[in-house]
Amino acid sequence: MCLIAFAWQVTERPLVLLGNRDEFHPRPTRAANFWTDEGHPELLAGKDLQAGGTWLGVTRNGRFAALTNIRSPGARPGPRSRGKLVLDYLTGDLSPADYLRSLTDDIDGYAGFNLLVGTTDQLWHLNSEERQAHALQPGIYGLSNASLNSPWPKLQTLCQRLEANLSADSETFLDLLKDSNEYPDAQLPDSGVSLEWERRLSATFILGEDYGTRASSLLIIDADQNISFREQSFGPQGTDQGGSSWHV
Repeated sequence: MCLIAFAWQVTERPLVLLGNRDEFHPRPTRAANFWTDEGHPELLAGKDLQAGGTWLGVTRNGRFAALTNIRSPGARPGPRSRGKLVLDYLTGDLSPADYLRSLTDDIDGYAGFNLLVGTTDQLWHLNSEERQAHALQPGIYGLSNASLNSPWPKLQTLCQRLEANLSADSETFLDLLKDSNEYPDAQLPDSGVSLEWERRLSATFILGEDYGTRASSLLIIDADQNISFREQSFGPQGTDQGGSSWHV
């Protein structure tokens, strides 16, 4: 994913997580569903059909994980797909802390990433450049393509809107992800790409023929540990390609 905002243990719902996955439109992808054919019927996630991993998923017993890339245009690609980081946690049984600590000696095998891994009662974060896993305390958080809570305009705006709508319904949460407005040049980060790309990437919902927002997702775990997951898929220029919802 490229943009995530989440409320962790702030209300009676332990987790509300919403985010957009931005990607090149030709990259083959399977929409979210249970991975029955792969031998993981407990796993609900989208699938990157090119590399085999995923960017966001949850299991029937409440394990969940999400990933964002760190934008570093000149960095050397890692030999392994970052989507494997999410998949290995969700199909394994290590605790969030133990799983992230197990990655310490292998971080350089992946291009830069932020990884969230959690259960219904704990949530951990690892930034590959900072190389230090830590448990997250209750609060509102945001991740894009830099550090946790980086002051990027779209990230700050989405977190603020999430905080103002914590009791909202699913449709309202997903609507928060549909803002295609780009920010003024003076507010843009310098993440190593051209100014043209900084402008395009500054929007919460990115429109384009070649690259853009491919999916909007919402994951909620309620006070009774019931899991709700919704996904809406999009094609070039934000054309609606349908969506699905699950209650686990």
